[in-house]
Amino acid sequence: MKDFKNFINGEWVGTGRTFEDRNPVDNSLIGHVHEAGQAEVDAAVAAARRALQGEWGRMTTARRVELLHAVADGINRRFDEFLQAEIADTGKPQSLASHVDIPRGAANFKVFADLIKNVPAESFTMDTPDGGQAVNYAVRGPRGVIGVVCPWNLPLLLMTWKVGPALACGNTVVVKPSEETPATATLLGEVMNEAGIPPGVYNVVHGFGPDSAGAFLTQHPDVDGITFTGETRTGEAIMKAAANGVRPVSFELGGKNAGIVFADAHFDKAVAGIARSAFENSGQVCLGTERVYVQRPIFERFVAALKAKAEGFRLGRPGDEGVSMGPLVSLEHREKVLSYYRKAAEEGATVVTGGGVPQMPGALAEGAWVQPTIWTGLPESAAVIREEIFGPCCHIAPFDTEEEVIALANDTPYGLAATVWTSDLGTAHRMGRALDVGICWINAWFLRDLRTAFGGAKQSGIGREGGVHSLEFYTELRNVCVKL
Repeated sequence: MKDFKNFINGEWVGTGRTFEDRNPVDNSLIGHVHEAGQAEVDAAVAAARRALQGEWGRMTTARRVELLHAVADGINRRFDEFLQAEIADTGKPQSLASHVDIPRGAANFKVFADLIKNVPAESFTMDTPDGGQAVNYAVRGPRGVIGVVCPWNLPLLLMTWKVGPALACGNTVVVKPSEETPATATLLGEVMNEAGIPPGVYNVVHGFGPDSAGAFLTQHPDVDGITFTGETRTGEAIMKAAANGVRPVSFELGGKNAGIVFADAHFDKAVAGIARSAFENSGQVCLGTERVYVQRPIFERFVAALKAKAEGFRLGRPGDEGVSMGPLVSLEHREKVLSYYRKAAEEGATVVTGGGVPQMPGALAEGAWVQPTIWTGLPESAAVIREEIFGPCCHIAPFDTEEEVIALANDTPYGLAATVWTSDLGTAHRMGRALDVGICWINAWFLRDLRTAFGGAKQSGIGREGGVHSLEFYTELRNVCVKL
């Protein structure tokens, strides 16, 4: 039985308030999580401020880079512990977590540590009114204490995606992991101590949103910036809190992403790509595809092929051989997804496959399982086409022309991602420019170069992270003007 305490100023802090952490595979109890109150959040923010003004703030870039490499090495050295913690909290297949979540979680520290020592700042020479000259040059300084509010779908990966660049830029952080997935953020505290990261640089407070750690952190007047990944409604609440004190935010929010398949696409690769984008991680990926548009000449064939893919997934325990799909993250989230399954039926969808709860053996029957599901036949006004579901499901509709599918794909308040499948180079480039999204994949999905800009358009987010773009949020740029 695990005991997940808060990590504040390099020490473990328990409270008298705990809540349960349950395994979504069979609803078994993993352990108890200590909920942080206002006092614990205050202590974590104060520790982060002291570290910022102390050893961490005075540390050279070279030494900071060395320590962040040690953190990455520590994650890799304890790879199996992080792997088991991640799959216990999420239920995702071991093959997915071992190839994506944990390696990327470690890489985020190395990539941004190496970036910060190699990115130049601007400089300009100017003439002065008296006939002389002046030199302007830029200095990057840390923004300060960063509040990091994390999602539950890729807990370690998305947390370190924020913590890595924040620490590389010299900030200190207070992390609020999802209440559903507290384990890896907590375990990282041990690695931070082992690597020699000074106390207070990395802090973790556990809890919920309103009237709990999330609200206390985002409303805290001594937090200098807030980064958040999660649903749009929560982002709106955090943005209102951040308005007090005029604090900047970096958001990656909801999405209702389109997958577009042209008749000239490589058929088998397109089917495999859409199957992955719709169903990987049980559909619990912000970049996933819930709306699929297929050009009419191949529509019926594509629906049949994707149906076969969906029915070929093997559901089971994360470590069992051949398992390719896990449960949803919780019974509560399953009820949300099932409510959309019911809405689709009520609105007259043709259920191509799935639409309910699978029969699972033994203790697995208590887990948060749903069937991978495909619909056709719904109008674009249907709830399952307009609203983010975050489950293993998609609706497939036919289209005829490029102009038509661009209009369909852009007809959403969201704008996070799209995946387009075509063998025509001109079509590919036109779609890349026409779709209102932060990232558009052509003949691929979830292919990420960490140097590139990442973020959403419209209600899918504010700001960009990745590569030098992360520096724009995690640093303050100061201009120094020297008259010669």
